[in-house]
Amino acid sequence: MQAKRSQQTLGATTTSESRPPRIGRLYVVAVPIGHPDDLTVRAIRILRTVEIIASEDPLATQQLLAHHHIHATVTSYGPCHLQEKVGVLLRRLQHGADVALVSDCGSPLIADPGHLLVAAAHAHRVPVVPVPGPSAVIAALTIAGLPCDSFYFLGHLPNSPARIAHCVTDALKRAIPTMVFGRETAITHALQTLSAMAPRRRVVLACDLTRSSERVLCGTPHQIRRRLGDRAGAEMTLIIAGTTRRSRGIRARNRVQSLSSRRINTR
Repeated sequence: MQAKRSQQTLGATTTSESRPPRIGRLYVVAVPIGHPDDLTVRAIRILRTVEIIASEDPLATQQLLAHHHIHATVTSYGPCHLQEKVGVLLRRLQHGADVALVSDCGSPLIADPGHLLVAAAHAHRVPVVPVPGPSAVIAALTIAGLPCDSFYFLGHLPNSPARIAHCVTDALKRAIPTMVFGRETAITHALQTLSAMAPRRRVVLACDLTRSSERVLCGTPHQIRRRLGDRAGAEMTLIIAGTTRRSRGIRARNRVQSLSSRRINTR
């Protein structure tokens, strides 16, 4: 009887030792684009339970975590030494640590670093789990008043005025809206180019979405430049209307509605 128990114990030990080690999960977590309360309930749970949070901007991430009373280990995953950082994080994942990848704002990988880590995780059969949430691209599109069944996303505007002009020229040829992120100087160059090349093209500029300083400006490039003035936002998304008939129809309908409202106000 004792011999049988010894064999059973030995068999259980052998089975336990033969199990492969647990592999961690890489969570790709969207964070707010401005207002900290836009973090989803699921994202809060994930950020509280993972061993490591890999962030493009650790300071911004620490501020967000503090707002939600989350205590976590945050490591830098920025534009420098990405290959080395991918190697370190991949080893942690392979040894069973769960890792959350976050951007400074919005969804990771959208005009942000991160694809190298995700690609490495897939290559080494590490589970990659999306935790969707806020996105400046989608937020700006939904309030632009333009057809958004399809669109072209350009990423960040370049710094060179010549390259900005090239981007604008390409955008004016597209039948669908073109979206682009930019800082004040780059956006100003883009609006100046638009004013010269397509002064009547409809443009939407979303500034500091979901923040207290949020502004959404719609109109011609010249109108937006005048209304923007000295109050440029820190985070800006520019949308240039496409050349489709549907877009032209919306612009014409807007002009009719504007004229009707003027007639009503003058009566």
